[in-house]
Amino acid sequence: MKKIFLFLTVTAVLGLTSCNLDINDDPNYPSSGDVTPDLVFPAAENAIATAVGDAMFNYGGFFAQYFEQRPEANQYNNEAELNIDESTNLFDRCYRTLYAGALADIKDVMDRTANTSDLFACTVLRAYAYQILVDNLDQVPYTEALQGSANPNPMWDKGEDVYVGVLKEIDDAEAALSGDAMTLTDPLLNKNVNAWRGFANALRLRMYLRLIDGGINASEYQSKAVALVKAGNFFTGNVAWDVYSNADGQYNPWYDVTRALGTKNHVASYPIVSYYLATEDPRIGYAIMKNEANGEYVGQLPGSKTYMGTWAGDWKNKDVSAIDYTPAVFAPIYLFTQSELQFLIAETQLRWGDKSAAKTAYEAGVQADFVSRGISIGSFLNGGRVNWDAQTTDQARLNLIYMQKWAALFYRDHMEAWSEVRRTDVPTTCAFTAKQIFDDATVYSAGQMIVPARNYINAGGLCKRVPYPSNARQLNTNTPAEKLLSDRVFWDAK
Repeated sequence: MKKIFLFLTVTAVLGLTSCNLDINDDPNYPSSGDVTPDLVFPAAENAIATAVGDAMFNYGGFFAQYFEQRPEANQYNNEAELNIDESTNLFDRCYRTLYAGALADIKDVMDRTANTSDLFACTVLRAYAYQILVDNLDQVPYTEALQGSANPNPMWDKGEDVYVGVLKEIDDAEAALSGDAMTLTDPLLNKNVNAWRGFANALRLRMYLRLIDGGINASEYQSKAVALVKAGNFFTGNVAWDVYSNADGQYNPWYDVTRALGTKNHVASYPIVSYYLATEDPRIGYAIMKNEANGEYVGQLPGSKTYMGTWAGDWKNKDVSAIDYTPAVFAPIYLFTQSELQFLIAETQLRWGDKSAAKTAYEAGVQADFVSRGISIGSFLNGGRVNWDAQTTDQARLNLIYMQKWAALFYRDHMEAWSEVRRTDVPTTCAFTAKQIFDDATVYSAGQMIVPARNYINAGGLCKRVPYPSNARQLNTNTPAEKLLSDRVFWDAK
């Protein structure tokens, strides 16, 4: 009952707030005293969760090579074949939801409260929203955003400047904490200021590592990352928006969209299936189904749907492993998993700290994901391909952290999975084409990314960003020149 009540409360609030405004509309709405800051805040949480857990979960699943388009359906051909530009409007809904919804709501709350704990929670949530905006677009409106008619054409700040800016905002808001109890309705972290501190620290660590690998004040952020991990003040459990139920109008939004389409569109991609099989990972059965043709797990080669009929002589839905939508029916939307946090800690310890502590965190990361899925880990960590002690070099150990993070983010947080693939270049990209892999599977190493067989990126390769939203192009004359999917965000320096 609690989930249903919270969902209905947030939905009602959303109906009264700014979901229909654009980025430049006045966020100070409406004047009714019924919509108090404590009710607006969960609407901001919901808006962020919806962006991450619906559209980003979907296209991130294709870009991280978890998903492919089902052979006899067509809904997501563009995502599978990277046939995306500004006219595709891939990011428009997320852009509006984050700016006109979440960030406008957060600004509204911050303008109407002096409670330092409420302001801190708002600041952390605001930083999270900007982090995912930058990770999609690189440049975004920041210093001049949300000024309404006072500035209808806000400038677009560099991604690294936005990262640095929101990190300072978190530092300042935390320094200002005075022991106030939170007053805002908070389904995400239940008004627990220590949990918000833990979330803030995890967010800092994620962003520090991206700044380091992006070459932005690397020594400074390395010291900060090491200090964060040494202090160990992080959240427990998962940071998840857990308000959904198995009933009409209350489903997880990604599941609700797939259900509304009336056609199953998603099948498992070759890389994730091959890696789960190679590592004898029981998580393969969590959301991947055995095919109907012969009861085996079969992943579809990326971007190959239009060619498979020729390559294989015949290729139907029955030949490939469908994605099982059942686990998503009322699944929470994960903003930060304990598993990802432990992998970030493991990486920090391995690169600049204690290698034994890195092993502990690595194994904790794997364990946390198994627990979240209700799957027994058994002897999984003893397997040669995932066993920490079987790795002979630090680079091999680092790659193992990255690979298991990718394995763990499947059906959890696809936006972060895609971002981490870009930051780390792990999984590595196979040097052979999808057709060459089809002809001779021995040229492929399990888990490698594969350049889509049909690929509209001008430079080939994998997707490195999303295009600027067409509604930003129409409404803001300062929107930068059009970017290509091959153009990298600032922290993707490799």
